[in-house]
Amino acid sequence: MEDWLLFPHPVPEVRHRATEENAVAVRNWLWIVAGLVFLMVIVGGATRLTESGLSIVEWKPVTGAIPPLTQQEWIAAFEDYKKIPQYRELFPDMDLAGFQYIYAWEWAHRLLGRLIGVVFVVPLIWFWVKGALPSSVKPKLIGILALGALQGGVGWWMVSSGLVHRTEVAQERLAIHLVIAAFIFSACLWVAGGLGRRRPSSAHDRPGRLRGLAFVILALVFVQLFMGGIVAGLRAGLVENTWPLIAGAFIPPADVLFPKDPWWANIFETPLTAQFFHRMIAYLIFILAALHLGDALMNAGGRARSGAVIVFGHVVGQIALGVATLLLVEPPYAGTPHLLVALAHQAVGLGVLAVATLQARRLANDLEIV
Repeated sequence: MEDWLLFPHPVPEVRHRATEENAVAVRNWLWIVAGLVFLMVIVGGATRLTESGLSIVEWKPVTGAIPPLTQQEWIAAFEDYKKIPQYRELFPDMDLAGFQYIYAWEWAHRLLGRLIGVVFVVPLIWFWVKGALPSSVKPKLIGILALGALQGGVGWWMVSSGLVHRTEVAQERLAIHLVIAAFIFSACLWVAGGLGRRRPSSAHDRPGRLRGLAFVILALVFVQLFMGGIVAGLRAGLVENTWPLIAGAFIPPADVLFPKDPWWANIFETPLTAQFFHRMIAYLIFILAALHLGDALMNAGGRARSGAVIVFGHVVGQIALGVATLLLVEPPYAGTPHLLVALAHQAVGLGVLAVATLQARRLANDLEIV
């Protein structure tokens, strides 16, 4: 009786095993990381549009977080910038105040990258030590971490291409840098979308077709983002500012599209050709999103149907902003108004990637046949 009254053996603490269904905190953390990556891409777009990307000519991953603090340090940084071709050929009349403006954009872009690293790594360690990570999620998070580390190196690889023989970064490196950021953004959303309470979607007929088309759309969005990077790097949006015709035709003659040899090099090196392919991929995504919407309206229910509506709406909005960005390059929209439209085009492009990712994720794992 005495032993029963004194409870000599303490009751062990109840510990719950981490599962995808109860990892809500991990899901919320990944939403935050994805939001920061979204902001990072937008700031990167502003950095490019303001010609700020080459203002910092050194790569100092740790000490570079501290900007120049004294007049002497600012002058020294400006003198380093004066040594590269961009200053000599494009901005020989720039003063210190102008340099500080473009430096601020590039510094903010790099600082945001460092912040994302901290926001990802520190909670990752904490969740791992606390046993809050489902075993199925751990390799995916390590993969995202590896992509983030790669992105830092690719960022400097991109910047270094514009420091010696060019006045801007190489367009193919810019496109790769953008696509890696898109992969990180999409991967965070994909993993987060699989955590928390499940909300099954339903399909009545041919679920494989519904699922397959969602994955094709997602893949094409990545291709389109890559081409968007090529267009941005070539300044291809500043040529042939007409729509729906380009060079006087919907599909220009082969000698206009492919003046260089080999023909495929024109996709990456000829502004008109890059813009043409960017347009054609947009039309293809629109057609496939419309087909996916029709299929979902007839054969699906729940979030599968609403997701198809949201994807189609984002694609339409993105095409409208793309056309506006192309056409509104002359006064009174030249300058800041056009820059804001261009940034909106880039932001909604990431929005298309987000909803396409979540739709594909939903149809891959949460689709039920009824």
